Amino acid sequence: MKQKAALLAGGVAGAVAAVLIRGRRAAHEAPRAPDDPRAAELREKLAQAREAAADETDFEAAGMGAETIVADDDAAADVDARRRSVHEQGRATADEMRRSAEDEAGEA
Repeated sequence: MKQKAALLAGGVAGAVAAVLIRGRRAAHEAPRAPDDPRAAELREKLAQAREAAADETDFEAAGMGAETIVADDDAAADVDARRRSVHEQGRATADEMRRSAEDEAGEA
């Protein structure tokens, strides 16, 4: 019997707390100020900024950033040369690492 009374008291306390919290939220809401004439202009700028962000997202989804510039064939040749150079440097570094590992193994 005591458990039922405690459960009922807890339910009532929860309901009272919910009513008080709702009342406080309503009391804390700021009254709406009259519309500022600049507000429409700011909303328009915000909408344009969101559109620009959406356009940039479309570019990125297509695989290129908004700042990407489409280059001519010379750039493709430069990329190939750069790729070859990077691979050569990587191979040289790997060979050097192998040589130093062999030297350390020979000393041990």
